[in-house]
Amino acid sequence: MRETVIVEAVRTAVGKRNGGLSAMHAADLSGIVLEELRQRTGIDPGIVDDVVWGCVSQVGDQSSNIGRYSVLAAGWPESIPGTTVNRACGSSQQALDFAVQAVMSGQQEVVVAGGVEVMSRVPLGAARSTGIPYGPKALARYDGFSFNQGISAEMIAQKWGFTRAGLDEYSARSHELAANAQDSGAFEAQIVAVTPDGAQPVLTDEGIRRGTTTEKLGGLKPAFAEDGMIHAGNSSQISDGAAALLVMTADRARDLGLTSLARYVAGAVTGADPVLMLTGPIPATEKVLRKAGLGIDEVGVFEVNEAFAPVPMAWLAETGADADRLNPLGGAIALGHPLGASGAVLMTRMIHHMRDNGIRYGLQTMCEGGGTANATVVELLQ
Repeated sequence: MRETVIVEAVRTAVGKRNGGLSAMHAADLSGIVLEELRQRTGIDPGIVDDVVWGCVSQVGDQSSNIGRYSVLAAGWPESIPGTTVNRACGSSQQALDFAVQAVMSGQQEVVVAGGVEVMSRVPLGAARSTGIPYGPKALARYDGFSFNQGISAEMIAQKWGFTRAGLDEYSARSHELAANAQDSGAFEAQIVAVTPDGAQPVLTDEGIRRGTTTEKLGGLKPAFAEDGMIHAGNSSQISDGAAALLVMTADRARDLGLTSLARYVAGAVTGADPVLMLTGPIPATEKVLRKAGLGIDEVGVFEVNEAFAPVPMAWLAETGADADRLNPLGGAIALGHPLGASGAVLMTRMIHHMRDNGIRYGLQTMCEGGGTANATVVELLQ
């Protein structure tokens, strides 16, 4: 198998719901990160064999193969195809896996992976507004469970014995770490400015709530169960954003005079209990570490998507990873979760963090609707 590398990784800032990016069409927002890849690397976009794009709610603005229309919005040659992937919240992480698999196998040479979601314009659940979501037989198999992720998060909190105060403490930590990262300039090099018509450029992640404390979060009303622990403050934020990564063989990167950021080491995807739903990152992490031939102590940073606070907390309890290496820049509770873009956003954040701090190995994993999960290990090359 051919050595495959990520040459560049860029993202927009993550906009809050009805915030600075809410006027942007998903194709236009995607086109901006694609064009930024071209400008940063100086490549001729005509060498790109395919664009693999993650998007979850593929209706309205995000319908009709948004990956293809993102290419056209970028002004790239019409000869470049595009396809759209939906593996729920892991869609753009799966897009990266597909891109790597195509390059590693020799089927393609240069592929762009990434994703988009503008949840301000295409609301969460919009794709489930007609028909019978999930299907009668799947529903019957699980006794009519609604496949509601908030209820699943409540079940995880109960199973692992987490307290409301513990969940809120973790969530306040996310905001504090994200604010510290933003203030230190940790995100600046990875973010491309987006200037909606007639508006100010969007350059910083909008979801961070400075001064968040466990005490303040303690006053929020549970969202999914009257006596529950999950609420808006310990859940990921509804957000807008896009991100893109340029993937090719190490040999091709050298031929083009490009310096690679990271080597793709291993990827894995697993299925888990679709009722608990959000525990998939635990077996996915075990699987990807076996494939990579690494112990968990050899990994210097972990990005575990903060869909809800119990998700990374349960992952940490089961894996025994170093808590200080988990989501060191904050996570989706503070920075937002633009669904189809989140996998690529997390990978972009992680790779830049690895470069800035000389961290050799990073592991990213995402919980996903339906009980699946992706996990990916990359190695720093700069």
